[in-house]
Amino acid sequence: MFDELEIAVLVPCYNEEAAVGAVVRDFRAALPGATVYVYDNNSTDRTTDIARSEGAVVRNERLQGKGNVVRRMFADIDADVYVMVDGDGTYDASSAPKLVQVLLDQAADMVNAVREAGEDDEAYRFGHVFGNRMLTGMVARIFGDQVEDMLSGYRAFSRRFVKSFPALSSGFEIETELTVHGLELGLPVAEVHAPYRDRPAGSSSKLNTVRDGLRILVAIVRLFMRERPLRVYGAVCVGLAAVSIGLAIPLFVTYAETGLVPRFPSAILSSAIMLLAFLSLTAGLILDTVTHGRRESRRLAYLQIPGLDSRRLESERPPAESPPGLPGQT
Repeated sequence: MFDELEIAVLVPCYNEEAAVGAVVRDFRAALPGATVYVYDNNSTDRTTDIARSEGAVVRNERLQGKGNVVRRMFADIDADVYVMVDGDGTYDASSAPKLVQVLLDQAADMVNAVREAGEDDEAYRFGHVFGNRMLTGMVARIFGDQVEDMLSGYRAFSRRFVKSFPALSSGFEIETELTVHGLELGLPVAEVHAPYRDRPAGSSSKLNTVRDGLRILVAIVRLFMRERPLRVYGAVCVGLAAVSIGLAIPLFVTYAETGLVPRFPSAILSSAIMLLAFLSLTAGLILDTVTHGRRESRRLAYLQIPGLDSRRLESERPPAESPPGLPGQT
């Protein structure tokens, strides 16, 4: 189906001996021409041995954390299309061709798999569903409502996306960073619905709902401050200005009635807070200019990488005709 494409299936793993064999086997069957890469993150079980025995290319990342693994995978591997999936066996390999097909048909740079658990399947617990909706809603309000399941670990990417992605996160907040990267640069993003099932017997989740949920929340706040500084510092400016005016109103009333300013500490405090408000606004304007420049640089880095469509058109272009010889030449 995708014979002309070089497809890489990227599987970050940590202690997944119970699931990784089936994951490698299923994705090799679903995408026969793809190369499956398993990146082991300091596993203490037989993850690497099992993955290698099933035909995967096994590599290692010593820095602990999923974000560190994704950074290494994206840097090391060259391909036309990348499919990233967790090694816990919860995602449906048969959906992979659909992700790749949507990526090609819609000329998208990221296709996100929206998880759909069966009615009797407890894989997608209520706490995870609630937390995902809350965090996805926050990102949608700030950066744009294009992704329904921001924390999905099953996605397909174009080479343009992968090689322009800075990958600054170290842990499970990497999915948030991937989503914001696509939304901030205005890249074409699509979604497909895919089955989601419980882990196989003997496999345990590495996700701590509260701890990792807080890390993701902090990551969203940091991305908001980094990508929308004028909104953040502008809000601080408005708040400080409101406090300053609130302190100043009684002083102006007293001055209008008596011609005196009896509370000098309040007057000085009000002036200082208003000064801080304008300093906050100035910082927001400066940082917004810096952010705009960074966004332009990331966009230019993205555009320097040929897309699949441009490469296809280049291959279909007829060869240039040789110029006619000059008079007297044979």
